[in-house]
Amino acid sequence: MGRVEVRGRRRLLDDFFKVDEAEVSFERVDGSMTPPARRLVFERGDSVAAVVRHRDSDSLLFVEQFRYPTVGKGCGWLLELVAGMIDAGESPQTALCREIEEELGFALTRCEPIATFFVSPGGSSERIWLYYAEVSDAGRVGAGGGIAAEQEEIRIVRMSVAAAKEALRQGTLADAKTIIGVQWLAARPLP
Repeated sequence: MGRVEVRGRRRLLDDFFKVDEAEVSFERVDGSMTPPARRLVFERGDSVAAVVRHRDSDSLLFVEQFRYPTVGKGCGWLLELVAGMIDAGESPQTALCREIEEELGFALTRCEPIATFFVSPGGSSERIWLYYAEVSDAGRVGAGGGIAAEQEEIRIVRMSVAAAKEALRQGTLADAKTIIGVQWLAARPLP
């Protein structure tokens, strides 16, 4: 849309998560530039998620796992779509295949893109690549449940499409990517 000038950038935190500070000016609607403004960016990286349908049982597969940031505003355990970070040099679809194998124990049999969106663009650079995916019993490759070395403790939850839509209607889903995925599913017939 308009010009952006990044006048300086430095990393304030360089750990599993990263926080950058930048000084930026950007073009206003009238064509003038804003004075320099300080902005902080939570650099988390990009991630992938999927609405996963188990073809043989005609059900959806979700994961339930502990999410520390939700403690104090919830119980800490969230029902979510399968999701994970995209590793450096990895395509979103490759990351999706890896996450479905790690978390659910299936090889991906089909997927189609739904959307790519920013999680919280006011403070984070993270984008989520959201897919519709299918798995079947013939593609079982393991038990799922996550990676013990990463201290993942994932419970696999099987749910009918009708039950997922009802959870959406009742407002019991608390994770944004999961709400978006189930809304997408509710708005169209299954393939």
